[in-house]
Amino acid sequence: MNQHNSLPGPDDILREELSNGIVVLARANFSSPSVAISGYLPCGSILDPVEKSGLCGFLSACLMRGTSGHDFYQIYDQIESSGASLNFNASTHSVLFSGRSLSEDLAMILDLTAEVLKTPTFPEAHIEQIRSQILTSLSIRDQNTQDMAEVVFDRELFGTHPYGRDDAGSPESIRSITRDDMLRFHRDYFGPKGMVLCIVGGIEPTEAVQLVRNTFASWTKETVQLPSFQNLASVQNPNKMKKVHLEISEKNQLDLIIGCIGPERNSPFYQAARVGNCILGQFGMMGRIGKIVRDDHGLAYYAGSNLNSSMLSGSWEVSAGVNPKNRKKASDLIISELKRFVDSPVSLDELEDVKSYYIGKLPLDLENNAGVVYHLLNLERYGLGLNYYREHETLIRSVTVEDVLSAARNYIDPERLLIVTSGTKNG
Repeated sequence: MNQHNSLPGPDDILREELSNGIVVLARANFSSPSVAISGYLPCGSILDPVEKSGLCGFLSACLMRGTSGHDFYQIYDQIESSGASLNFNASTHSVLFSGRSLSEDLAMILDLTAEVLKTPTFPEAHIEQIRSQILTSLSIRDQNTQDMAEVVFDRELFGTHPYGRDDAGSPESIRSITRDDMLRFHRDYFGPKGMVLCIVGGIEPTEAVQLVRNTFASWTKETVQLPSFQNLASVQNPNKMKKVHLEISEKNQLDLIIGCIGPERNSPFYQAARVGNCILGQFGMMGRIGKIVRDDHGLAYYAGSNLNSSMLSGSWEVSAGVNPKNRKKASDLIISELKRFVDSPVSLDELEDVKSYYIGKLPLDLENNAGVVYHLLNLERYGLGLNYYREHETLIRSVTVEDVLSAARNYIDPERLLIVTSGTKNG
């Protein structure tokens, strides 16, 4: 019972929507002298023009390089002199920010966050410096067989759907992005409507919300209507088994991804698929996949599975790093394991072990302020409701063997898998 009450719930999460559309979530933790903040604006790389892919990520990396009130050095001096931190980055759907400070410095961190979001100046010299860093990281990534397998897998699985795009951009698109592109994106999409901000730590929730109100309530900018992506045609698995290889020469390791479309985060199949995926390729030493491919047959440096569930769709992927000569053997073993997963129910023992794992893991994930902030943001992002973590154990316990089999069969068709390899092809 104590554990249940230590989980966030409606009685200890304060949620307020400001008049300008900003949603604030706050929760106290007086055993900590510090606070963690995190939040997002609902404009991510999904809004990048196709020929300017990588724009939102590039822009986010430039946000703290100067504002109308402070230059780069003043911003970092202010943060470092108080032992605080503040970071901005982008994802497919959001511009994200996170930071921490002592409770007494919260007003300062909020003021700085507001200033960076509202009045970034994107100094040319810093844009060029960051452009150079991004181009270097892209050229390093081009030689990383694991990263490139993921890029190719998303492109081939999702096709023209926004999830098929490479959020990081290409060398060509990054070179083409100008300061004017950043200013335009900022002008069109940055605003208070749809922004979410979460604060957890050694401060009364009402006081935290009031500080946010003091800082952000005057931000009343109208932004461009965000496009609705809900009416996109739903993505489909390949009509038949599809194999794609990306040649990266002179590599000792080949990376392999075998997978298909998975449930979006709010799908009725999500919880059963999540539990099933843990049995398939995550639990212990990477579940069934890890046991058969790596432990029993010694064919992989790593092997496991991932369920990536986002707003509009998801992917269900089994990945492995293998010696190129073991490519076919490892693929065949993984496909036979996927066939077993959709043909036969998981055992009750496997199911109970994974349920216990998930139920025990949640309190550990919520042990520090940053963990709580992350989980509270997910409540808002996916509309889960303030009681979600209190109900989590019941949700997990209610998943049956039949539910797992049904979720597996709904998404995984062993005859219509996408198989992507990246590295030096051999055998």
